[in-house]
Amino acid sequence: MYGGRITSEERSAISAYVGVGIAIVLIAGALYFFFLEQKEKKETTSFDPNRPVPSDAVLKHRLKAEEYFVVRGGGTQTPFQNEFWNNERTGIYVDVITGEPLFTSLDKFDSGLGMPTFSKPISKDLLVENVDTSNDMQRTEVRAKRSNAHLGYLFPDPKSPTGQNYSVYSAAFHFIPKEQMKDRGYEAFLSLVEKK
Repeated sequence: MYGGRITSEERSAISAYVGVGIAIVLIAGALYFFFLEQKEKKETTSFDPNRPVPSDAVLKHRLKAEEYFVVRGGGTQTPFQNEFWNNERTGIYVDVITGEPLFTSLDKFDSGLGMPTFSKPISKDLLVENVDTSNDMQRTEVRAKRSNAHLGYLFPDPKSPTGQNYSVYSAAFHFIPKEQMKDRGYEAFLSLVEKK
């Protein structure tokens, strides 16, 4: 520089440095959001029993409105107008909050209620049963032990192989088809959906 004036070569060099700096910031931002999205995707599509239960604030953002209404608001769904009531595919039903496997397709049966209905859970230790006397009724509410998600209700049922009917809400679950179980972290549960 001579006399405080910038030459055209210096102007070009400054422009190049600024351009490179902006490019680096944009690339770093894009990578940050890419990895953030991948982390979110992994947390919602794979199972890790050591992953903490997400907060209600995270769940409000992550879950669909109907899912949040059912699992955190104790809401219901319309019979025969929900995703899994007539699902006949082989696989497992996992908690919409934690991804924890709770029911298998082999224990699903048609109770005529228009809701997914199971004769038993994968393990009773994964569920909590509470007496519910709301709406002038006496019923047993079923919740996921780990996430405290409202799943549905347990009824006696002579048509069930176990004499019990776990009538649950589709919105409380994700369904993992057998062919995707290994890739999504559920390989250890494959034996549960093998026909005996």
